[in-house]
Amino acid sequence: MPPAHRPGAAVPPDAEVAADPVVQGGDGPVVVVRYWAAARALAGVDSESVAGSTVGEIRAAVLGRHPGLAPVLRVATLLLDGRAAHESDRVSPGSTLEVLPPFAGG
Repeated sequence: MPPAHRPGAAVPPDAEVAADPVVQGGDGPVVVVRYWAAARALAGVDSESVAGSTVGEIRAAVLGRHPGLAPVLRVATLLLDGRAAHESDRVSPGSTLEVLPPFAGG
């Protein structure tokens, strides 16, 4: 069993990513979208490949595929390669966008 991946940590190049073989979204770079906690449960997958030029385009493609994620995406933190992401941020090929819903704990 592979070691657990921490949100925001770099994904090793040899890591197995259970990405959907069909790229979702429009034109632009292909990134890996990783879902955590409630987002993972609603998406029904751990991760998938999505095409888009900005975080906003990736987010729209994800919502098109998983409309049930809308309530979580409204409040989730998005990390692009380990840093807080904004809708207008441009993505690069091979980037990782992580969807982290709010969670309790300490």
